[in-house]
Amino acid sequence: MTQRYGKSFLVLLLLPVLSWLTCAQTPPTKTVQERLGYPATARLLVIHADDLGMNHSVNRATFEALEKNWITSSSILVPCPWFPEVSLWAKNHPNADLGIHQALNSEWTTLRWGPVSPTDKVPSLLAADGYLPLDTDVVARNAKPAEVEMELRAQIDRAQSLGIHLTHLDTHMGALFGSTDLYTLYKKMGYHYGLPVLQELEGAHGPLDLAPPAGEALVQKVISINPGIDAKDWTAWYEKQLAPLAPGVYEVIVHLAYDDDEMRGATADHPDWGAAWRQHDLDMVKSPEFQKFLKDQRFLLVGWRDLAKALPPNYGK
Repeated sequence: MTQRYGKSFLVLLLLPVLSWLTCAQTPPTKTVQERLGYPATARLLVIHADDLGMNHSVNRATFEALEKNWITSSSILVPCPWFPEVSLWAKNHPNADLGIHQALNSEWTTLRWGPVSPTDKVPSLLAADGYLPLDTDVVARNAKPAEVEMELRAQIDRAQSLGIHLTHLDTHMGALFGSTDLYTLYKKMGYHYGLPVLQELEGAHGPLDLAPPAGEALVQKVISINPGIDAKDWTAWYEKQLAPLAPGVYEVIVHLAYDDDEMRGATADHPDWGAAWRQHDLDMVKSPEFQKFLKDQRFLLVGWRDLAKALPPNYGK
């Protein structure tokens, strides 16, 4: 055997050993469930309510749902008129799992809000009437990144300055998924404040065609009911979506309020996500049927404060 072939033969002999050593030194990737101390077979579920602070009807329904553990998390619309009520409630409930529902649009026609930042500092975020625009498409077309960042920081800083202990960030109506620049700012806010941001591995609650950074997408899939479901089938629809899910981490997003005069006035021309819609969601999360379903299906309820523990150690650094 020549020296050249002898070296090649030696390499071939060592390849299995080198491969074994590499595997031994590289720990297998753990699921989010395992990083939180649960078995890989677990199904973890966040039941989350959007739009806290929008008005009193939304607030009182969401407060009740948080206090009675019908939901595990909620996120706040800081620019909205009933935000002060949220800050007062949060002071009395410091363990509540609350995030910021970062808002760049104001979608209702009779209930509008503007930016937290001074309007002369963020002109690209304004509609002609001086409020945030009705549609998220307008945000993607017109908003300047520097002004978006100023406004996002202002919303988060206002909540923290009032003593609200934040657990996460998400984006109102997916506005921050409207462009690569907006998504970059979405991640930047998470890094800067050390808070997880909602990113879904499957479905619409994620960036356009961009893969979330490894280890930072803590939710496999988001479940949120669509228009066209009859009220009598509301709970059954959610159960049908949840029952077949494989092991993983999931979030159900609900929109809670009472179907009262205030809510009907605020959402008069919006039957989807309007007063009746939110009453249906409230009736669903509080129903013994749905709570029994979750127990029978062995879903483990968690919040964003829990999920944050699964972030990579170098997150935001």
